[in-house]
Amino acid sequence: CEQAVHCDGQQFDHLFAEGETFQVGQLSVSVMYTPGHTPACVSYRVGDQAVFVGDTLFMPDFGTARCDFPGGSAQTLFQSIQRLYALPESMAIYLCHDYLTETRSEYQYLTSVAEQKKHNIHVQARTTEAEFVALRRARDATLEMPRLLLPAVQVNMRGGHFPAPETNGVSYLKMPLNQF
Repeated sequence: CEQAVHCDGQQFDHLFAEGETFQVGQLSVSVMYTPGHTPACVSYRVGDQAVFVGDTLFMPDFGTARCDFPGGSAQTLFQSIQRLYALPESMAIYLCHDYLTETRSEYQYLTSVAEQKKHNIHVQARTTEAEFVALRRARDATLEMPRLLLPAVQVNMRGGHFPAPETNGVSYLKMPLNQF
């Protein structure tokens, strides 16, 4: 890591551990480690009512998160999805964001474990790890790097802060020229 970026997590207020619980008002929330999209992905479970999955799963008609980001792994994502699929089938799954498909004209944010297991276009209840990994790798190979990935990673690694100003007093987000 570069000098301005701490690699031990000290730039964050708190680093959650697998299974750790915390309160949001009257709700008890537990942390589920669900890596694969990136090595830092987590989901937040609220009892047996709901789970907030970040980018692990999308609406069933769009599938799953890409795994070609730094530290991503299709095998690991499959294992994380299996942990989510082991939750009660009636459990609500709240998504981080949605992508419209040709069959929908409105964004959605809510699905369920049962809906995912039955209808997810990338990984259903009977999908094997080998099938998922092959599908995910083939699809990821066709995807371009997101336009704002490099700036976002630089800010995220600093806990939401911009890089320290250089000698001219200006902070810069740096872009590798060989990526474009």
